Amino acid sequence: MTDSPRALRLAGTIKRIVARALESEIKDPRLGFVTVTDVRVTGDLQQASVFYTVYGGDEDRANTAAALQSAKGRLRSMVGGELGIRLTPSLEFFLDAVPETAATLEKALHEAALKDAELARLREGAAYAGEADPYRHPSDEDTEED
Repeated sequence: MTDSPRALRLAGTIKRIVARALESEIKDPRLGFVTVTDVRVTGDLQQASVFYTVYGGDEDRANTAAALQSAKGRLRSMVGGELGIRLTPSLEFFLDAVPETAATLEKALHEAALKDAELARLREGAAYAGEADPYRHPSDEDTEED
């Protein structure tokens, strides 16, 4: 199901508002280095899912999640004030798993490259067990019939 153009525009606007508010308005010491990566708004424009990443360890992520939870009302008020629409969407914050997924994929690609290099090294001195091409070809059949 595709998102409506209005929901996409609203999501982009909410992303800018929340990112700017986290940078300049919200002064919670628990808030770490947060990056708002994506916002998705439901088709009825009632709920907005805000995805974010945090630089740091598990403790930084937990502190930032708590800070965002406590600042949710203030952020929603700011979003409602700047959007100027009849109903302000409720905000839900989700830790984005993209960096962890990217690290896992990067590790898997590195391991695959190492295995490919090992196989290439093993193939260097390899020889065929029989003939190089054990299959019959049409030109071979013509010479056998003559």
